[in-house]
Amino acid sequence: MNITDKIPAKLAQFIALGLGTALLVYSQPLVGQETQSIRIDGSSTVYPITQKIVEEYQVNRSQQPLNIEVEVSGTGGGFDKFCRGETDINNASRPIQKEEMEACNNSQVRYIELPIAFDALTVVVNPQNNWLDSISLEELATIWSPKAQRKITRWNQVRSSFPNRPLNLYAPGRDSGTFDYFTEAVVGKAGSSRNDYKASEDDEVLVEGITKDPNALGYFGLAYYEQHTERMKAVAVDSGDGAVLPSRETVEQAKYQPLSRPLFIYVNATAPQKNEALRQFIDFYLAQAPELVAEVGYVPLPEEAYHIGKVTFHRGEVGTVFEGRSQFNLTIPELLRRQARF
Repeated sequence: MNITDKIPAKLAQFIALGLGTALLVYSQPLVGQETQSIRIDGSSTVYPITQKIVEEYQVNRSQQPLNIEVEVSGTGGGFDKFCRGETDINNASRPIQKEEMEACNNSQVRYIELPIAFDALTVVVNPQNNWLDSISLEELATIWSPKAQRKITRWNQVRSSFPNRPLNLYAPGRDSGTFDYFTEAVVGKAGSSRNDYKASEDDEVLVEGITKDPNALGYFGLAYYEQHTERMKAVAVDSGDGAVLPSRETVEQAKYQPLSRPLFIYVNATAPQKNEALRQFIDFYLAQAPELVAEVGYVPLPEEAYHIGKVTFHRGEVGTVFEGRSQFNLTIPELLRRQARF
């Protein structure tokens, strides 16, 4: 349910503008009462979780007015702003990278890393595609490697039994953490990809393109597929032990590898000290995440993980446990052990 269905229109707005999406949710300030603000940017993959939590938070709170602005610049674009001190929270679909760590350090921005869910990067085709049900990692690398650019352009070049039809590709842009993670997991190097594909930082734009194109193949987070299961077909991925479809169960059982990954929010460590509303919002986020993560289509972490996150946040423990890079075949129990050593 949209937030505007729950509270009067004068008290809230929900604005979705597609690419460069901005969600502005605000309460009308009372006379003589200062309005507090929270600024959030980053991943389109994490956006549905944060959006849902913002809506629930605004409906359930009864304190002083609060502006919450959520924008979508991709994980990398969001970190650019975050490390300049322009935002309080960065939604991230991969861990912070070394150059981003350096940028934050140069600006004296300290950050708290909070895992909030697991995701399954989902390879999808148009439902009219009746020749592809599963694909190997090697075939995905054949399609997406830089040397495939302007060369692998038809389906039968991927597998001879496929039809002689155009291969039209859709994927996140280069500011996306999903792009970084997928290219490193499949091609072997983050950012190593052909460029002749239809790119967008907004996953809804990719969904729209794939659902209208019978020759399409693309990838994005599980939640966007689960919102459109009648309009797209998920493709099982074979990493050497048989083809596996993405789902909550295959992620939890560590069967959907290496395309399972943790999702994060990064919090400016000093901002909650100056903004009580931000501290309360993070507490609410971690308390509501188990239910709302599942509701929007991702895999919630065990309750223990959110408790560890709350302790980490309130202790102000800054830094990252990922050494500035994505790490593959990571299971949920392994993530918990890493977080415990934060």
